[in-house]
Amino acid sequence: MKNLARMLVILSIVMLAGCGKQQKPSGRLTIAVIPKGTMHEFWKTVHAGAVKAARELDVDIIWKGPIKEDDRDAQIAVVEDFISKGVSGIALAPLDDMALRAPVANATRSGIPVVIFDSGLQGSDFISFVATDNYKGGQIAGDYMSKLLGGKGSVMMLRYNEGSNSTMQREKGFLDAIAMHAGIKVVSSNQYGGVTTESAYKAGENLLSRFKKGDALGVDGIFCPNESTTFGMLRALQDGGYAGKVKFVGFDASQQLIDGMKKGQIQGLVLQNPMFMGYTAVKTVVQHIRGEKVEKRIDTGAKLVTPDNIDTPEMKELLHPDLAKWLK
Repeated sequence: MKNLARMLVILSIVMLAGCGKQQKPSGRLTIAVIPKGTMHEFWKTVHAGAVKAARELDVDIIWKGPIKEDDRDAQIAVVEDFISKGVSGIALAPLDDMALRAPVANATRSGIPVVIFDSGLQGSDFISFVATDNYKGGQIAGDYMSKLLGGKGSVMMLRYNEGSNSTMQREKGFLDAIAMHAGIKVVSSNQYGGVTTESAYKAGENLLSRFKKGDALGVDGIFCPNESTTFGMLRALQDGGYAGKVKFVGFDASQQLIDGMKKGQIQGLVLQNPMFMGYTAVKTVVQHIRGEKVEKRIDTGAKLVTPDNIDTPEMKELLHPDLAKWLK
């Protein structure tokens, strides 16, 4: 009898445990998507891609990031808030490749998988890095500038912001490509435009005034590594009367930059694929959570748009994504 009673107790425990497992809700996945900022067209397109992935995969996303792209503390606070809320996963575009390292490590320790996208992060506490090959993008810009100048002349570069891994890689790629041409001299490469169009405009004005020679500009080419620095410099060139008189290559796109190219004031823009980047970042997090194998590094590609190919179907799709379809 004692053995029978013991067996009945064990059986009841097993049955209760089994019932508990069956009754435990699997839960709907919620992925936090944290951009560097929310102002620029680039991030709106990333957001659209993230929404597209969420609908296809039947998951929820929460889109939240700092307003300005230099507010590291705000981005860290967003990451920590999502950790405390226990989201299913995080897709993060880190503002700083060192400052966000500790929050990402905390997320990993809390059992929340993290995908890094757009800009790199030091360390290895993340499951995948989804981004443009930014160094290659910078090389594309440098090679094209060299072609525009016929291998000789002078160029200057307005940098973006210290600590931003993506733009630092673009800047390095550009300078390395230019260095392959002995006839081209880099006259300035140590000035930063900052994270807003206004700060880039002021920095651009200061740079142009340094190289002004009468009514002419004593530089043959200019490179800027992101949307805000490119637009700020374009405005400075327009207001200074130099637009169209100097070879100008930028990175990313907006309607103002497209208009500048059509007016002959911009000769080239290196385009990322922010829609695909946002889509792939969310998809990669979800695949990992669902037990699928994911690649450690996913290149989302870069293309050069010029006045010669701006009206091709491929470039139109990159330049004019259908945001309204996803961001209603």
